Amino acid sequence: MTGVLVLTVGTLLPLLDLGVLNVALPVIQQQFGVSVDAAGWVVTASLLALAFVVPAAPWLSDRFGLVRLYVAALVGFAVCSVLCAAAWDLGSLIAFRVLQAVPAGLLPVVTLSILYKIVPASRIGAAMGIFGLGLVVAPAAGPTVGGFLLLHAEWRWAFYLCVGLSVVTAIAARLGLPTLPRAHARSFDWWGYTTISYGLFAVLLAASNGQDWGWASYPTLALFATGLLSLAFFAVIENEVRAPLLDLRTLTRFPYIAAVSTVAAVSLGLFASTLYLPPFVQLGHGLSALDTGVMLLPQAVAMAVVVPLSGIVADRFGPRWPAIVGLVVAAYGTYLLSGLSIDMTKADVIAWTVVRGIGVGLAVMPVVTAGLNSLPYQFIGFGSALLAIVQRVSCALCLAVLVSGRHVAPPTAPALAPDMAQDELRRLTEQETGLAGLWWRLLLHVTASTYGDVFLVAAVLTSVAVLLVVRLKKSRPASMRVIARIPKTVFVPERVDQESNSPSSRARLN
Repeated sequence: MTGVLVLTVGTLLPLLDLGVLNVALPVIQQQFGVSVDAAGWVVTASLLALAFVVPAAPWLSDRFGLVRLYVAALVGFAVCSVLCAAAWDLGSLIAFRVLQAVPAGLLPVVTLSILYKIVPASRIGAAMGIFGLGLVVAPAAGPTVGGFLLLHAEWRWAFYLCVGLSVVTAIAARLGLPTLPRAHARSFDWWGYTTISYGLFAVLLAASNGQDWGWASYPTLALFATGLLSLAFFAVIENEVRAPLLDLRTLTRFPYIAAVSTVAAVSLGLFASTLYLPPFVQLGHGLSALDTGVMLLPQAVAMAVVVPLSGIVADRFGPRWPAIVGLVVAAYGTYLLSGLSIDMTKADVIAWTVVRGIGVGLAVMPVVTAGLNSLPYQFIGFGSALLAIVQRVSCALCLAVLVSGRHVAPPTAPALAPDMAQDELRRLTEQETGLAGLWWRLLLHVTASTYGDVFLVAAVLTSVAVLLVVRLKKSRPASMRVIARIPKTVFVPERVDQESNSPSSRARLN
């Protein structure tokens, strides 16, 4: 399991970085003297850049080799983190964050592909349970780590932390991961890459700026229309070319569709609680970043305990019941979060997030494992890339839906970071009389209502996902079944690509 732990750390790095950075955004805003919306581009720009990186991950894996690409991505993430820590203004920080998105987009795709190659089929569920710690615990633990760093250091240490973890993980991967055969390099699908990259970028950009531009404005509608049209062209192209960039035949397997849908629904609520619950608690209750992180820590602990157990349970009893029970509990916990208000107590937040964390930890990895197990061996890379795209798109759309809630401060409201500002916010929040206090409480009520609506939508989507997982069955990885009935010559590394795109192979998959 040493290799699984190495892959887990590589997966959690980008998500931990995102969670920590979210807590530090108010401090960055004050230090650089920029608006809330401008500071938000530190997160949004990197999410937009992922549209150009993740689709190319399977081809890069074939071209350079999985382990080599994984180590290179870790080193690149470390170098870009150093640049981010050295940023001298907001523009440079955004530019370096865009560069950091390149290795950050490769890591989740490459790690899943390596995992399915180095772990025996009989232990894949337990391995995915450990691997899932990076996917669900890192976002939940980010606010706590960020609060601790802001209390004892400055926001730049959020990136220095990633540098150390990246370098250590790169060395461990280089020494500990086995050498994997490199597949024959496919020709690069430029038309597919262009259409999916532009399509994702246009849709995400329109969603991120729709509130400011106006949802019915010409730029917003033009981006949505051209983006969706480009994605439609991508689907047509991928079904015709010999070597597709992302083989969409993965979407013909129902367990994989259930996995994609579950990831989308869960990611919406997970990123909503990670990106916007901490700032709201700081605004409404005058808590420091560290106090906010400590309040959200039980959620991360609950996930850390449940996620590995979910893999063991799924290995023994199948993915159906862990997924059903987990999604029901997650939907209930997300519904509780829809009751967000300035009158809620710390105990309420802890209880709501812990309930949701237990459900998410129990459900996600069994469903993802069942989905990937349904794919043939040579399609794991495609499946991993599509899952990463869905998760990132869900995060970006979450940002877009909640963008109206970012304008919560009155024009004269103080900055968030200093202790004096926190005392002032607490005074305004607790003030029972006076126009300033009433105005501030009104804005907080509006913000709570906006966030509550998003959690309610996430709860409904999570409930719908329950209907999809009821059909899941216990099964070993499909690669084992394919190997049992296809001649071994098909799986010689240099022939995987040609065979996987031959007419007979397409018939077997469909």
